[in-house]
Amino acid sequence: MLPLAALTLSDAAGIAALVALALLFVAAAVLLARRRKPSPAGRGLSSSTDAAEGEGVRPAATPGRPSPPGRGLPASAETTGGEGVRLTEEQKKEAYRRKKEAERAEKERRAREREEAERRAREEAERAAREAQEARRLAEEEKRRRVEAEAGKTLADGLSRTRGGFMARLDGLLGSGRALDESVLAGLEEVLFTADIGVKTATALLDHARGALERREASDPARLREALRAEIARIVSLDGAPPAAPGTARPWVVMVVGVNGSGKTTTAGKLAAHHRAAGRTVLLGAGDTFRAAAGEQLEAWASRVGAPIVRGKEGGDPASVCFDAVRRGAAEGLDVVVLDTAGRLHTKVPLMEELKKVKRVVEKALPGAPHEVLLVLDATNGQNAIAQARQFHEALGVTGIALAKLDGTAKGGVIIGICDELGIPVRWVGVGERPQDLRPFEPREFVEALFA
Repeated sequence: MLPLAALTLSDAAGIAALVALALLFVAAAVLLARRRKPSPAGRGLSSSTDAAEGEGVRPAATPGRPSPPGRGLPASAETTGGEGVRLTEEQKKEAYRRKKEAERAEKERRAREREEAERRAREEAERAAREAQEARRLAEEEKRRRVEAEAGKTLADGLSRTRGGFMARLDGLLGSGRALDESVLAGLEEVLFTADIGVKTATALLDHARGALERREASDPARLREALRAEIARIVSLDGAPPAAPGTARPWVVMVVGVNGSGKTTTAGKLAAHHRAAGRTVLLGAGDTFRAAAGEQLEAWASRVGAPIVRGKEGGDPASVCFDAVRRGAAEGLDVVVLDTAGRLHTKVPLMEELKKVKRVVEKALPGAPHEVLLVLDATNGQNAIAQARQFHEALGVTGIALAKLDGTAKGGVIIGICDELGIPVRWVGVGERPQDLRPFEPREFVEALFA
């Protein structure tokens, strides 16, 4: 670089012009920058310029001033941009409306589904309730049938024919409402002596009726009927008679006796079923060795009730079979031993002598046995049953009566004669074919059923 003093005048003028031109460009740039910078209120632009730019109108060109960058676009392009903004807002509103509509539809759909589910749940609950109620009804009906089946027929059912015979005639005589006189007593005598209660018992009841009239205890037929009812209740009660349930001895030995055809073997099987149902252990002894079917019949009962059985050879010694049965029952600690015995013999030995022998042998097998000598009588035999009872009682000392086939006869009054003439308590009554139809005899129930 040349020293300043060495520069010529023309060189100095050129340099000054260059400097001035540079300063001019700097000033122009500063001015342009100031115009583009936004002001605090209007972002650095004049109000007219802002308005023009807000409306999309390009401001007029100033001489010597260049147009702002971005200016000079067609007005249609700027207008299209504004409409595009407006279209976007409409689309947002439509989308929002559609969204709300979809939410409302979804809400309604869910509500319908919920209502449908609730309806189905109610119907299912109602159906289940109906089925449960029907099941309970069927169960109760089945339980009732089972209880009735297990209970068997009532004593009243067994006495239905007797009420239609003897008692119907008695009620016809004493229920007429007429005054008591000798004709009523004559009619009462006829009814009692034809009732299969036995002559001795019929006479005693007639004497009791006459005495009630003389003592003025019966002033009309209804009172006389009640007086007879009270006397019959006293006869069949036999105060102090032991119950049908086993005593304290173990095993409790029951010797079942009776003539063939009376229902003896069947009663022995039903008796075993009764004790098994009561939870007692039972053993059956097939002591009727002379009747071919007796052992098989009793064996079938043993299988039916789930009880063991002791059998002997056909035609063998009945006493030996009974002895073995009692010894086994004692050895095994069983509760009850039921011995079926012969009702008829094919030998020259009388039946009663054979039964006496069985009783002696049983006592040797177990001192104090048999604890019950149970005589089975056919109720259809009427007064003949009383005669049989007398014979067996004289030979064996009968301790109880089982009256079979009571439901098949109108001669149920024979119970009164047995209790009155022999003083032997009736333990059991058979009122049907099923095991549970062998019922313990209850004197009060008998009288109520008889006079129902």
